[in-house]
Formats: sequence, C-alpha cells, structure tokens
Amino acid sequence: MAELSPTSSDNDIRELVRERYAAAATAIATSEPAGEGCCGSAATAGSSCCAPVSLEDAAGNEVFGGSLYDEVDGADGAPVQASLGCGVPTAVADLRDGDVVLDLGSGAGADVLISARRVAPSGRAIGLDMTGEMLELARANAAAAGIANAEFVHGYLEDLPLADGSVDVVISNCVINLSADKPRVLREAARVLRPGGRFAISDVVADPDMDEATRADMAQWTGCVAGALTREQFEQALSDAGLVEIEIRDTHRVHEHAAAAIVRARKPGGVGLMSASARSE
Repeated sequence: MAELSPTSSDNDIRELVRERYAAAATAIATSEPAGEGCCGSAATAGSSCCAPVSLEDAAGNEVFGGSLYDEVDGADGAPVQASLGCGVPTAVADLRDGDVVLDLGSGAGADVLISARRVAPSGRAIGLDMTGEMLELARANAAAAGIANAEFVHGYLEDLPLADGSVDVVISNCVINLSADKPRVLREAARVLRPGGRFAISDVVADPDMDEATRADMAQWTGCVAGALTREQFEQALSDAGLVEIEIRDTHRVHEHAAAAIVRARKPGGVGLMSASARSE
C-alpha cells in the first residue's frame, strides 16, 4: 500500500489521486468491478496504484456514492451511479435560473448535470476535473442526457482556469480534501466567485484526534479521509480566503475519525440576484 512519506511532494499526491480516479472512471466505463479497474489482482504492495475505491465504512454502511442522491430531483442515471461523493451539494447551493455554477472535481458529472437543469434556461454549469478519463465519461453522460448548458474543462483545484469573479456558485463533492494544498484551493474558489457568490460543498471533516497513522495512509488519502481538515482548520481556511457566513454541518459518519459535512460560505459584496443578461454586461 502506498504511503504518504514526509518527502512526498504536492505533485506526488496529485498523481496518486489522479491514478486512482482515472482507474475508477475506466472501471465505470467498462463495467468492471472497481477493484479490478483500479489495481487488478496482480497489484503489488507498495506500488503507486491505490486500493480499490470503497463506498462503505468499516461496518459495511454505504457512506459514499450514488445512494446518497435518493429522492433528489433530477438525480438519476449513470452519472449518479458513478458518484464517489459523500453528499449532495446541489441540495444546499440555492441554485437559481441564470447562475453560473462551477463544480470542483466534477468526476462523472452528476452534480454538473443536476446544476445545469436547475439554472436553465439562461444559466450554465461548468465541471472541472484533472482526470482525462473522468472528463471523457462526464461529456458522454451530458450528451446522453441531452444537456446543452453544461461543459467540462481540464484543470487543477489549486490553479483554476477561470477569470476572477466569473461564477455565482462553487460546489464540490468530496474532492477538496484530496488536495495537498486546501487553503490554496479555497482561495482560488473565492477568487472566481462574484461578489455575493455562494460556496456550497459536501466534504469530509476530520475529528481533532485523527491519528497520524491514518493521515499517513495514502490509500485513505485518496479515499477521502486522511487529507481532510478539522472543523476548526476548515473554518480558518475559509475565513483566510475572504469568505464569510461560514457554516459547517455534519451529515453522517464516514469513518471512526471523520464525518461527511455540508460546508457553506459566501463572498462578501454583491447586490442580490441579477439577471443573466445583467451579469454578462
């Protein structure tokens, strides 16, 4: 099992995460079991290939994945079944017709497609992912759903390829914790938000007593646990990024040392809801 060593660079962490989710996308696209799609039966201990993506906690309860979208309007089909997230950020993002929505780490596209439907006809949804295989899968899912106001772009959470003040809402589903530089991700999210813009994500929040062995386990890192911030760290990073009205609310336990949570905040300023035409002027 690959571990996070003291000398691991941000690029090392990014590449291991990319490998894992590229393999997950390939497994989804080929209908292979997730374990085979990731490492296969011949994977060797200590290799850079990560353990299979697990949707269950140690007790066998499904705490990640598509089942969390049950009864969510517009959440159906292959994109939802392919979800590896820990919540439903679109349920708390207060999406409106005309909004421009950015999904950080959009994966197979479930939250982008839900968002695109909710902000139609004049709004649009943008999915950003660093994994080519996931982007290909998401574009295919959008085409199959007939969604015309969604787009998917390649990029990194720490260096968003969008202009300052260009989106109304930033969402994400259990992805920011995978970054090795979460404060930078939150600063980038604040940068691309318009004044008054909303930040609404689902993510994992670590308990203050998470042990170092869990944090050092790279398989847990790419499984949305070891890289998580504590509530206090998350609140401080959001505040340092310039966001206000910070709210962190636990939704369910995902690990003995961590919980899934809804995290919301707002960028100061703004003059209330404007029409899409006014925002484009």
